[in-house]
Amino acid sequence: MHQVNNSDHSEEGVEIPHKEIKPDTLRRMIQEFVTRDGCDWAETGCTLEDKVEEVLQQLKNQQVKVVFDLKTQTANLVPCT
Repeated sequence: MHQVNNSDHSEEGVEIPHKEIKPDTLRRMIQEFVTRDGCDWAETGCTLEDKVEEVLQQLKNQQVKVVFDLKTQTANLVPCT
């Protein structure tokens, strides 16, 4: 695990390798993440399941990563740098 701890930023996070998260837990985490903004995926011709699969692929391709924010006690998906 990689701890992100920068005193110049208000966020303190721990990177969690997605392979260490149970598949059903990871799927629910992604569903919660992609629905945070209240978007109706049907309007775009994309289902929620399509969006979840897209994010899973981004995790596998190391385009995004899971970071648990210690301050807010929430998990986020953030772009890999």
